[in-house]
Amino acid sequence: MAQLSIPQLYKRSAQEMRIDFEKEYNNKLMSPQEAVRLVKSGDTVYEGTCTSVAYGLCDALSERGDELENVTLTCSQIIYPVKMLEGTHPGAFKLSTYFMGTQERNCLKKNLLEVNYSSVHLSQVDLWCRETQRPDVVFFEVSPPDENGYMSYGASGVALHTYLKESAKIIILQVNSFAPYVYGEQNLIHFSEATAIVETNRELPEIPNMPIDDSIKTISSFLLDQIPDGACIQLGIGGVANAVGYGLKTKNDLGIHTEMMADSMMELMKMGVVNNSRKNFIPGKSVSAFTFGSKELYKFINRNENMYYLPFTVVNNPSNIAKNDNMISINTAISVDILGQVNADNIGGRQHSATGGQVDFVRGAQMSKGGKSFIAIQSTIENEKLGRQSRIVSHFPIGTAVTTPRSDVQYVATEFGCVNLKLLTMKERVKAMIGLAHPDFRPQLTEDAKTAGLL
Repeated sequence: MAQLSIPQLYKRSAQEMRIDFEKEYNNKLMSPQEAVRLVKSGDTVYEGTCTSVAYGLCDALSERGDELENVTLTCSQIIYPVKMLEGTHPGAFKLSTYFMGTQERNCLKKNLLEVNYSSVHLSQVDLWCRETQRPDVVFFEVSPPDENGYMSYGASGVALHTYLKESAKIIILQVNSFAPYVYGEQNLIHFSEATAIVETNRELPEIPNMPIDDSIKTISSFLLDQIPDGACIQLGIGGVANAVGYGLKTKNDLGIHTEMMADSMMELMKMGVVNNSRKNFIPGKSVSAFTFGSKELYKFINRNENMYYLPFTVVNNPSNIAKNDNMISINTAISVDILGQVNADNIGGRQHSATGGQVDFVRGAQMSKGGKSFIAIQSTIENEKLGRQSRIVSHFPIGTAVTTPRSDVQYVATEFGCVNLKLLTMKERVKAMIGLAHPDFRPQLTEDAKTAGLL
């Protein structure tokens, strides 16, 4: 028998390994209904986050509502409806979250089931995972496996899946053909770690681009004037962030260090405006924790070596943020009071979203050499029952939490200007904030300030 050459031996070995891979993979493969039989009463079950929620497994678990009791569902930012959150199985499920999405808000508003919210900075979300949640079962939506059997945590999973996996006795992987394979650190899981595997072909949730009206254009113009070439940017969600993102097309050598990757940043990368050449922390790469946007964006991040995904505890760590010179952080709010306190997660005293990473980036950007932090909002909002309301307020409603303290806030911008509040006296702050309000509301704000002894 002729002796095989080294390349032939290698090829044969790889083929044999592939056969073993497929055999072991198929042994773990089952239907969602079969997989969720592994969940028992009293378990804590992690369902996913934002664009990496395992909806197929969630729906299958919903079907067991009549036979389960006291199952805690750990999740965040659920976008699509999930049957188990409709309150049709009293006592079967309760919800625990650090970030309220559309479906969590619906549960809370309609009192469909018990909802427990924890206020956590994203830089410290590992503590929430490890010390209070400690799931028994995890549902991880992942990409199809690579040639070595590794699957990526997809568009959002890198943010915190590593920490949730530590306590899990049962790991169920939902392999979604639409889930992108992203590069970074703590971004992969091997199929052999799974207790069970299910497969699906479900497109990821998308977020439409927010409309950009004249007031948003004005706000973005104030901010764009403050962003130099070579800056490293973080953009939040909403119309102002979009306007700024698309308005940066005339800049040069920008970098990205952001908790959420958005479509506007993709466009800047495609144009070469973002090249990450001047970044100090992981230079040459756009750094993010998760992605929420369009189908095009999900395709863009798939196996994109210019992207680098890391957990929230790394991306949102203020000391890491501060390593980037000229770090620019742009976030929005629901309202800001005349002292400069920011409410970004409460409406009428009811939890709407979360503390998230706003404070992390507000602090990190100001610690950066040449860095700046901006809170940008339109000065008014239309309320169906009350008509036009000012978003610059004399005080917040009872029960409203302060997201970012006044002592942390730097720049605040509306369509009526952009003011640096840092180190101003209380009277100077109040006058500056009233000046950012719509003229129709300034007399009442001034009167309220005088009544409170602030002017």
